[in-house]
Amino acid sequence: MEKIKEAANLIKNSSKVMALTGAGISTDSEIPDFRGKNGYYKDMDPVNSLSKNRLENEPEIFYREGYKILLDLNDKKANDGHIALAKMEKDGYIKGVITQNIDNLHFKAGSKNIYEVHGETRGIHCTKCQKSYSFKVMEEKVSKGEIPPKCNCGGTLRPNVVMFGDMMPRDFELAMIEMESTETLIVVGTSLTVSPVNMLPRYAKHLIIINETPTPYDSYTDFVFHENSSKVLGEIYKELNDL
Repeated sequence: MEKIKEAANLIKNSSKVMALTGAGISTDSEIPDFRGKNGYYKDMDPVNSLSKNRLENEPEIFYREGYKILLDLNDKKANDGHIALAKMEKDGYIKGVITQNIDNLHFKAGSKNIYEVHGETRGIHCTKCQKSYSFKVMEEKVSKGEIPPKCNCGGTLRPNVVMFGDMMPRDFELAMIEMESTETLIVVGTSLTVSPVNMLPRYAKHLIIINETPTPYDSYTDFVFHENSSKVLGEIYKELNDL
């Protein structure tokens, strides 16, 4: 508990704190680690199945493979780790969350300042007129066999997810700007091996890493917790309120 208390003290005494999250924070929401032995990618190559090229040129395959992952994520619920971060933001301990996840769970937990650097699965948009729709519209069209799903203007609808081959979204640029003034970064549930997001910790003066397996940044961090993220975040939040 002493390390929890020291980490909470660092957060409380920092001028600005952000969180950076990856797939590991969502495993308690019954979302398997994408690259784990039981993960979404165990039966497919994500570079192909979730690629811009497949979405545009082989939509029948995309909606048979990659799309099923996006569909599955929509029914998941936020866990105690997501909720702890949302409470930290509400109470002013952290400024916001940068997430690699597309599962919408920080949004569902109540976080307000969220940078979804790999996109999200709440909405879709038309590649021609740019009109936005809810993800439910895509579900309805695909379930009726409309592949690829079309907008009223005749353009093709696509998910608001960053596919392999896509440019990084505006949220990534905004996240980089946030990091320029961040003193402490809480890294949760990410191995910090996916570029370019794994560059963000370099901006912070202090690091707290919560990940069940080692990361390349472990030797540069103030505190490392190789434990369950929901448990550690809950303990840190409790300690912040006790200080």
